[in-house]
This record gives sequence, structure tokens and C-alpha cells, in this order.
Amino acid sequence: MNAPAPSRDGTLPATQDGALAAENEELRMRLREMEDTLQAIYGGDVDALVVNNDIFLLESAGAASNRLRQDVLGQMQDAVFAFDTAGHLIFINPAAEQKYGLAAADALGRSKASLFTETIEGDEEPAPPKDAEGRPAQRTSIAAHHRLISGESLFVEISLSTLVDAQGERFGSLAVVRDVSQRRRAMARRDALARLSESLRDLDDVAEVGFKAAAILGQTLGASRVGFGLVDLSTETLWVERDWTAPGVPSVAGMLRLRDYGSFIDDLKRNEIVRIPDVHTDARTLPARAAMQARAVRSLVNVPVFEHGVLVAFLFVNDTEVRAWPDDDLQFIQEVAERTRTAAERVRTAAALRDSEARLRDANEGLEAAVSARTRELLDAQEALRQAQKMEAVGQLTGGIAHDFNNLLGGMSASLQVLQKRLQQGRLDETERYVRMSTDAIKRAAALTQRLLAFARRQTLDPKPIDVNRLVAGMEELIRRSTGPDVVLEVVGAGGLWATRIDPSQLENSLLNLCINARDAMAPHGGRLTIETANKWFDDRTAAGRDLAPGQYVSLSVTDTGSGMPPEVIQRIFDPFFTTKPMGQGTGLGLSMVYGFVRQSGGQVRVYSELGKGTTMCLYLPRHVGASDEVEPAPDAGVIHSGAGRRVLVIEDEATIRTLMAEVLGEAGYEVLTADDGPSGLRILQAPGRIDMLITDVGLPGGLNGRQVADAARVTRAGLKVLFITGYAENAAVGNGLLDHGMQVLTKPFDIFTLAAKVREMSEAADPPSA
Repeated sequence: MNAPAPSRDGTLPATQDGALAAENEELRMRLREMEDTLQAIYGGDVDALVVNNDIFLLESAGAASNRLRQDVLGQMQDAVFAFDTAGHLIFINPAAEQKYGLAAADALGRSKASLFTETIEGDEEPAPPKDAEGRPAQRTSIAAHHRLISGESLFVEISLSTLVDAQGERFGSLAVVRDVSQRRRAMARRDALARLSESLRDLDDVAEVGFKAAAILGQTLGASRVGFGLVDLSTETLWVERDWTAPGVPSVAGMLRLRDYGSFIDDLKRNEIVRIPDVHTDARTLPARAAMQARAVRSLVNVPVFEHGVLVAFLFVNDTEVRAWPDDDLQFIQEVAERTRTAAERVRTAAALRDSEARLRDANEGLEAAVSARTRELLDAQEALRQAQKMEAVGQLTGGIAHDFNNLLGGMSASLQVLQKRLQQGRLDETERYVRMSTDAIKRAAALTQRLLAFARRQTLDPKPIDVNRLVAGMEELIRRSTGPDVVLEVVGAGGLWATRIDPSQLENSLLNLCINARDAMAPHGGRLTIETANKWFDDRTAAGRDLAPGQYVSLSVTDTGSGMPPEVIQRIFDPFFTTKPMGQGTGLGLSMVYGFVRQSGGQVRVYSELGKGTTMCLYLPRHVGASDEVEPAPDAGVIHSGAGRRVLVIEDEATIRTLMAEVLGEAGYEVLTADDGPSGLRILQAPGRIDMLITDVGLPGGLNGRQVADAARVTRAGLKVLFITGYAENAAVGNGLLDHGMQVLTKPFDIFTLAAKVREMSEAADPPSA
């Protein structure tokens, strides 16, 4: 059958056109069916074909297709995922397995949320893509952030395609995922460093610099907490003044005990960066898992800060989730830490410069006032120098003195109680023994009191010719008590020692101070303390070496077997306020007082010391040509001399002492008048009548002290002899040792017979010249 011939213009006759069109449509339909079949075969969706009742298995065809598909997708660098409409994984390529840490055998059939956490930029899950006519679109692109099971974070660009079946129905989606993390992180961190530099440029507070850097670091890394803390290695603690935290994350500001959170401090001490992706699995933090969880820490990075080879601080970055912390994270953290350290150093330097400039400006503006104030301070310090040193010595003696006083008071109390009971029973035997026991205790107490008062006096120098050997012997018992049982005391006094003219109370004070310093230098094990005296004669050369005038001197040296002193300490040892004792255990005034006193007295102090062997402090005192003051012999106990009718006025506010004085003087033949305060005593003195002697306490009530009463009385009674009685030896109120002729001092407590002897001595002395 021949086909119809076409016309000249190439068209078929009208009668044949409809049949040809129908045939062509049928062919096209068969072609589409064949294409669909082939697509199914190549897609691996057909396992067998039935042709003319014959079954052909397509295992080889499917395998070939699968191999082709695996070869193509396996060579892709991008990750490929296919999910069904329920969000379950139905395909994964090798690149996705490697990058996401998954295995196809375990991952297929699982939900997307169980494989990784996806956050779409813009916080909205995209709807399935559609074309302009509302039908499912073939492809769309989105940007997202993936948090993997390992804790690693990825920034990705996703090409999302819709999967449709032969009928055009959507049965899933295909995602081709490209990792752009490195590019995105590099851009973000470059921008963050630029913002950091801009932010730190104008800050002038170190704490604010640290917080701003922490905020930028935390926001850029997407961390939960960032901060900076100072380390105390002695207690292994961290002080965090302020930290940056993401919303909902608690702060850890305050003091933290690092060992409560694991052993990573040992790595920090070795100047090693600590990187822990999961605190629940890392051996350094596993034992502290609960503590970490309480602080909302699942992963961390700690960057140590060293100064002079010692860990002083570290920068910490925390996350509430497992996180791998790749190397570029660490590099970024270190870069921020270094820029922050530089900025903080700049702020500190600028602050120090401003402070220095302000101090200089203030100093320049008020230089004259500052010099004047400092001069007044030094004058006040010099005025209080001796008193402060005495009180320090008294403080060091308080324990031993209190113990001795308790013993003495116990003895006096017991003796008097037994005596009282014997008298009540009418038993007079052995009463004298109990009285003697009480009297002995009172004498010992008086000796202790006199020693204390000697250190409490405040007076100008009162030089007297003294025998230094005798002075040292009188202080030996006190020094033994002060240095304690661990110190062996040896006193070596030179025979034929010259006399020296010096203030004895100040010399006693200086000697005790040197002995206490020596005791401290030998603590805690004790040692040997040697006090030695000698005569010295210095020629011109020797005297010049000691900064003394040539001549004869008496030396008093104190040598210990303590720790000794280095040369730089010896050079400053006499500087006011310089001390080698721990804080709160010394004023730094003791040795400067000794030096000033000796130099004022015409002498010199020299120090000889060697580390580990001991120290010798030597006082050189000018020789006095003449006899030293002798100790006055004590009056015979019980001997009361006759007063021969002389009239005496006794002013004493303590009734017991006033009564006993009146009785003893009355028995001695004196006519005694009494008064209990200054004004009443002065009225008696200003009244007519003869009064041969005034005996008055210094501290009196009524507004007039004893010296004021005596001075007022001598206006009308120029020849009046005055005996001051005081608890403060040569008290300032009496005249600081500058007493007028016919005036003397008797220190409490005193023997009652000593009082009678002193009154008799003054009564028989030549009368003072009249005004």
C-alpha cells in the first residue's frame, strides 16, 4: 500500500490527515510508556518484566543501575540526603556519611532530628517548594546551621529538590548539602575581630574590656558562657568578677574551687590549652559530671594566662551542648585573648599614667602643705617615740607580769585570811610569820610595779652618773622572764668598769628592747643571749671608724645566736618605722629610739651580724669621770624617828593610805593635818598657822593636782618643804625631774617606815632660801 503523495506545498490530503494524527498520538503514548519503564528499570524500582507470559528477572539490570548511581553520588563532595514525606531517611551518600559521622545501615529509616539538629536561617522551616502554577517545584536553595551528634557545628547551603512519582505526586525530598562552615566562620570571625578592636579602642576600664571581649567571643562562637578569672594557686581557686552568658544560662561569677570541677587545672599549670568536647566522657571531668551539669556545662575550652612562668588566670568558654571545638575555634579564641590582653595592658598603663600625673599635679599644687604635714607627723612620731617603745615592751611583758602578780596576790590573800582566822580564835602564836609573808609579797609586788612604771614614764632625758654593771644586774631577773626558758642568759660584767653619765631609765628601756629583739631572732628554738660590758679607749682613727669623738667609752653589748641579718637590712635597721617583724608584730620604732637616745647622750650604736650565726648590738657610752650614784640604804624596819613637834599637812584622796600615813607620822612625834583633795588642802595652807612640810599625792580630785597646790602654797610659804607622793615616778605633773629646791618625790607603793625616814631627812635638811 502506497502512502498518499503530498501536494506541492507539502501537505497531505484532508481525508488522510485525521488518521495520521491518531497514529502519531498512539506512537507518542507508547514512547512515553517505554520511557517510564526504562526510567523505572534504571531507577532500580523494577525487579522483573513479563513479556508474552515469560518472566525476565532484572537483578543484573538493577545492580548495574545501583552501581551507576553509587559511582556518581560517591564521587560527589557534597552530602546528599533523601527523605520521605514523613521525614525519614531513605538515601545517604558516602560524603554525607563521612561528614556527619553516620553509617547508612544505621541511619536509613531514622528521622532527620535524630541524625542532626537543623536550624534554618530566619528561624522558619521552608514549605515544600512549588512552581509558578502551584505544582511542586523541582529545586530551591536555603541556608542553615547543622549541629551534629558529635557536637560539631556546620554552616551549610542546601539545594532542596522535590521527589515525585510517575503520577506527579510528591513522595519525598532530595537535599544536596554543601559545607560552607569554614568560609562562614572566617567571615564571621573577621567581622568579630574588627568589632572587637573598635569596641576596645575607647574603653578605659579593665573589667569592661574583659566583658566586652567575652560577649563578642561568645556571640561569634555561639557559646553559652565566656569569662575571665584570676587563679590563686595556693588554694586552687578561680575568682570570676563578671562573665558573659547566653539567655537562660546562669552566671558563675564569684569564687570557684577548681578541683570541684575536675583535674584540668593540672593541664593549665603546664600552660596547656584545655579542650573538652564532652565533660561526661572526658577523664578529667567525668568524676565532676554532676558539678558540671549543675553549672550548665557540657563542653569547654580553657586558655591559660602565664606571667613570669606562673599561671595567674585563664579564659574559659563553655557550651551547654557537646561540641568538638575544632582548631579554628581555638585559634579564634587565642586571637581574642591576645587582643584582650593587649587592650587590658593599654588600659592599665593609661590608668597608671593618669594616676601618676594626678599625683604629680596634686603634689605640685600642695607641696608646701605636704611638707608641712609630713614635718608635723615626724615631730609627733619623735614625741611619741619613747612612749610607744615603752608600751610595746610592756605589752610583751604583760603575760609574765600578770602571772607573777596573781601569785603575789594569792600569797598576800592567803596569809591575811589565815591571820584573820587566828585572831578571831584568839591564837596569837605565829602571827608575826603570816605578817612577814604578806609583807614579803607586797615588797615583791612593789618591785614589779616600779619596773612597769619605769617603762611607762614620759620625760626628757635625765642623765645621772651610773654604774652599768649594777644597772644590768638589777634588770637580770626581768630579762630572764622576758626572754623565756628557751633562751640561756649570760651576763659578763667587766671588772673596774668606768661610770657613765646617762638617763638610767632610758638605758634600761634600750637594754630590754635589744634583749627582746635578740629573743625574737632566736625563735622558735631559742639560743644563747650574752650581755657584756667593757671599757674602751678610741684613738682618732678608731673613733672616726665608729663616728665618735676620740676618748674613753663604756661599751654595753647584747649578742645572740639567732638568724643574723644581711647587709641591706643592717643599713636600714635604725630608720624610723623600718621593721623586719611580720605585720602587726612591731612598730619599727624600737631601734630608732635606741639609736636616737644613745646619740643624744653622746654615744654610738654599732651592729655586727652574720647570717646564720647571730648578731651583736653594741652601745658605746661616754665615760663619766667621777663616782656613780650609790643606792640609798633602806631604813631600818620599825625604826620611827622623832618628829620633834613639827607640823605636817598630808593631802591624799585614798582614805586608807591617808589614815596610815597620819598614824605613823603621829607616832613619830609629828602633828599631822589631813585633807582629801586639792582645794581643801590649799585652804589649810592659806589659813594662818605654822606648817613645816607638805606631803601630797600628785593626782588629786577637785581640779587641783599636787604640784599646783604646792606652787600656790609657796606663794605665801616660800620655805615650805614638799614631798610629792605619786604612782608615776617623776611624773610630768611634778616637773619632769626639774624640781625646785626643797621638793622631793616618793613613789608608790612605799614602805611606811621609808616615808617616816624621808620626812625626817627633809625636815633636818637646810631650809630653802626665801623668795
